[in-house]
Amino acid sequence: MIDFLNLAYLRNGSAPQQLAFRELVHLRLMERLARWDPLLVGTVPIGIDVSGSDLDVICEVDDFEEFAQVVERFYGQQPAFCLTHKKIRDRWCIVASFQGEHFPVELFGQAVPTQGQYAYRHMLVEHRLLEELGDAFRQQIVALKKAGYKTEPAFAKVLGLEGDPYEILLSLEK
Repeated sequence: MIDFLNLAYLRNGSAPQQLAFRELVHLRLMERLARWDPLLVGTVPIGIDVSGSDLDVICEVDDFEEFAQVVERFYGQQPAFCLTHKKIRDRWCIVASFQGEHFPVELFGQAVPTQGQYAYRHMLVEHRLLEELGDAFRQQIVALKKAGYKTEPAFAKVLGLEGDPYEILLSLEK
């Protein structure tokens, strides 16, 4: 099992994972956001990234203003920088995005511990399914992602799951 809490797995991973590791180190993202317990989540860590996939970093943020100031100070000059506040599933969050050298980057913060956030929990379920169901399953997911599907809906479609894919995947945690 991969230890997603330690980015060292990226160093010896696929070419995109190695590039992601170098990008994160170059941007000093984990270092600069350390007080918010940042975690890389999404498709790159589990090897189902496609062209244009971003680096998703989630953070536990209680003080949006402080987080916004730090993010703007370090990344506000990056191409396509954008910072927004929005409500997702009745919970306020802050989202910053910008273009890194090799990947689009999205920083997501909400007042939930990172290991309890949907993105991390989804990634763990998806990783387990990819490991259990093998390469043919992985290729189906990647094909749907290349066709424009978001990750959770792609998993739900291939698995034949009905309902909200973001909720239904969480039912597979156990």
